[in-house]
Amino acid sequence: HLPIVYSISATMVLLENDAFLTDLNKLFLRKKEKGSVWVTFKSYSEEDKRGKKRRVEEGADKSVAAPSCLLRATDGDKIKISTIVKSKDLPRFQQAYSNILLVNMDSLKKKAKKKKAKKAKA
Repeated sequence: HLPIVYSISATMVLLENDAFLTDLNKLFLRKKEKGSVWVTFKSYSEEDKRGKKRRVEEGADKSVAAPSCLLRATDGDKIKISTIVKSKDLPRFQQAYSNILLVNMDSLKKKAKKKKAKKAKA
């Protein structure tokens, strides 16, 4: 299995679902000691890809495709990955994604609890 090489120019890389999950896990491991990982979800359809202008020009093609989900992950610096999850694959993908989150949330810092100031009795 070859190591994954990321572009230094911080371009978004569109991956297959399994490759995205693998790279997301590697990204979490890389940022375990110090750093953050941002993951965003967005509704996605093939029409979004074409753009409004092209849809107006076509006019006749009004077929509605099954909705998909666009996921993006970044370390805020130079690693940016993304994938498109079809609606039929979403339950399996969400299960795998939640497993990755559970495994990698062990290094979160606990919030320091504020001590309540005791009021002096008057």
